[in-house]
Amino acid sequence: MKLQQLRYLVEIVRRDMSVSAAAARLFTSQPGVSKQIRLLEQELGVDLFQRRGKQFVGLTAAGQAVLGEAEAILGHSQNIRRLTGDFATPDHGELGIATTHTQASFVLPPVLREFHQRYPRVRLNLFQGTPQQLADLAGQDDVDLVITTDEVTLYPRLVLLPVSTWRYAVICPANHPLAQGAPLTLATIAEHPLVTYSFAFNGHSALEDCFRAMGLSPQLALTAVDTSVLKRYVREGLGLGLMAADAFDPVQDAGLVARDVGTLLPQGRVHVAFAPDRHLRGYVYDFIALLAPHLTQPVVDEARVLRQPQAIAALIASTAPAAMI
Repeated sequence: MKLQQLRYLVEIVRRDMSVSAAAARLFTSQPGVSKQIRLLEQELGVDLFQRRGKQFVGLTAAGQAVLGEAEAILGHSQNIRRLTGDFATPDHGELGIATTHTQASFVLPPVLREFHQRYPRVRLNLFQGTPQQLADLAGQDDVDLVITTDEVTLYPRLVLLPVSTWRYAVICPANHPLAQGAPLTLATIAEHPLVTYSFAFNGHSALEDCFRAMGLSPQLALTAVDTSVLKRYVREGLGLGLMAADAFDPVQDAGLVARDVGTLLPQGRVHVAFAPDRHLRGYVYDFIALLAPHLTQPVVDEARVLRQPQAIAALIASTAPAAMI
């Protein structure tokens, strides 16, 4: 049995039973992956995959049992590499971060710049996606941290640490009726088509609940993941923008107006997350502290043990009362 064979097994499952997708992800050939899976099954004396012709369609009971052990073995193998890396090359390596477009574009740049100045030999790998895509990325070997907003129920297997809050702003062209004037209300916002995030109205979001509680059903003109795309279509007049206030830049977004909504709309929370059994390199702890100074290494390590969100919130409140929880 070889580690590479276990890696093929795990990757095929992650790629929805697609051998070709697994081979592409691991930079190898499809026939080579299929051959190694056959050799592994022969050695173990059981079929790991259910097959329809030559296609894998699922795991057998034996395959399901082996999968968990394979993931654990591969995780331990990677942890050995990370751990020894702290001794051999403490300032050299890679840091993989999966995050949303808004965080990558408007929040993380100064943090990443400072981190790069401290660790110029650490290569940064940035993966962007929706909250659901980030949840899928979280299990990959090359993703150390997930930085996400809300949708925390998507990450039941991760340690989630609160970083900060974020708030919505109403963004519209300078000549829009709501660009100036009387204070905004949910009713006046709901009178206009909305341009907002794909996750903002997904059947269970806090934003959607806010409108529903007032008996309002806003019309969605367009939803997208990329904040820059949203602002482009606000300029085009498709509708009123509802997006993170941090995404508005008065210089770059000349011609648009951002209106503060105060407590009218719910605030969101930014979390940094990681797998509880993953060894974090020393520079990963430093990155977390740059992102959120209240998340020191002792706090992160204790949160790893606690796991439960309520216990973590109490921990952070006791160690840094001014921090966002």
